[in-house]
Amino acid sequence: MTDIVVGANAERSRNHNRQVVLGRIRAAGQIGRAEIARASGLSIQAVSNIIANLLEDGLIVEMGRRSAGRGQPPVQYAIHAQGGFALGVEIRPDAVFAAVLDLCGSTICAERTPLPATDRATITRSVVGLCDRVLTESATPRERVLGAGVVMPGPFGITGIKGSGSELLPWDDTAPDAWFAEALGVPVVVENDANAAAIAERIAGVAQGLDTYAFLYFGTGLGLGSVHKGRLIAGAFGNAGEIGHIPVPAAGRSVPLESLVSRLSVRRTLHDAGIDVSSGDEITRLYEERNPVLLAWLEAAIEPLSAAVTIVENLFDPETVILGGAMPDAILDHLLASVRLPTRSVSLRARRSRPRLMRGASGRMTATLGAAALVLNQAFTPQIAAQTQT
Repeated sequence: MTDIVVGANAERSRNHNRQVVLGRIRAAGQIGRAEIARASGLSIQAVSNIIANLLEDGLIVEMGRRSAGRGQPPVQYAIHAQGGFALGVEIRPDAVFAAVLDLCGSTICAERTPLPATDRATITRSVVGLCDRVLTESATPRERVLGAGVVMPGPFGITGIKGSGSELLPWDDTAPDAWFAEALGVPVVVENDANAAAIAERIAGVAQGLDTYAFLYFGTGLGLGSVHKGRLIAGAFGNAGEIGHIPVPAAGRSVPLESLVSRLSVRRTLHDAGIDVSSGDEITRLYEERNPVLLAWLEAAIEPLSAAVTIVENLFDPETVILGGAMPDAILDHLLASVRLPTRSVSLRARRSRPRLMRGASGRMTATLGAAALVLNQAFTPQIAAQTQT
């Protein structure tokens, strides 16, 4: 039994059908109208009308004809990278990051600015000013900006979780997506950093071609982005995936998982030993030097991280679990090689097409690029439920 996304010929589904066609073109690289029609369930005429509209809007381009046996070779279509752009914004308690991606997910420009205060007026000025800067520096046509993704620390709203950094950003009494949409003049989608990073992997990372997977995100803490059939599992209030706050045993007491496995955790451990680091490069250098404090932290992190992977596999049955975020590649690779994958897992299957664990994108801009990827994913992913075929 498989789930496929098909089109609907009703007029009310026009936007859905555009997403179906765009998604098919993106997945194929190059594809003809008849192939799109067969794969989507749309009529040839419906596909032709949508193709005409997408060409007029500049979102796709003709790529010539491909020989297919008898008759006139079909015209092939591909995504036009410069046909649309997406803004990505990441708000941290001390800085704002912004990036511009083209329609194919390539980074056009990325910048950072300090955040002197976390009141709403200061945040808004910083975001608007930085977005204006990256659009100007990249010479991005503003009329082709499809929208902006904005990511902030989670959880959102008033919850029982404190100390994550989200309480520093004053948005509990308003909808930040509506606020930023008015300030930026484009549609806005708001997510947490782990969800944004998970979608970035689908647009331009190791999750290309995957529909259901999980992303363990090393930010300040540890977050989880879960994607099911191309769409995020957000939860009732947008707070699904706060895996870093799951309690785990350590030294005879219960502590949050992210206190043992996160960027903040490794920095605290090094600080307590008299070693202060301010960048991933410094952590990488310590790893290359085989610093005993860092190696001890890595050894202590393996057991709780292995437990987290077990939880994710058995709760969500993903095609793979991806590790990434603001942690150096050397540290992620060490953890990937050391995690003890359980045998009591639904993910232990024969004939897997991908490993159970993979390394995704890393670096300080991961969530920022993911914010822009949220916009692109909306353009390519139909929102009407898939039909099941047997």
